[in-house]
Amino acid sequence: MAKVLMVDDSRTSRKLLRSILTEGGHEIVGEAANGQEGVQQFQALKPELVTMDITMPVLDGIEALKMIKALDGNSKVVMVTAAGQKNKVLECIKSGANEFITKPFDSQEILSAIAKVMES
Repeated sequence: MAKVLMVDDSRTSRKLLRSILTEGGHEIVGEAANGQEGVQQFQALKPELVTMDITMPVLDGIEALKMIKALDGNSKVVMVTAAGQKNKVLECIKSGANEFITKPFDSQEILSAIAKVMES
């Protein structure tokens, strides 16, 4: 079980992810609609895990990932990618992402990715 902060500009994606995570026994401690809010919520809430969309307004997921890793090198961040973002995936890996989940969401894929990250 993890305390999770979800960062995604899509309310629908957050709602879907929330139901998958809570059914999987995780606790949602916060939600943010862009990377800047995500970094602020990360500092305020100290979640055990962050799910981070890559493409967002204000501050994208890659920049937010870098800022979170700078604040806490041990933070666990799972990036949410849409199909066709392979070049961004490489940048996320270099920036310290722990794992990736893809849209459209597959509940088993998400729960196993999070379990893997929490064990590491």
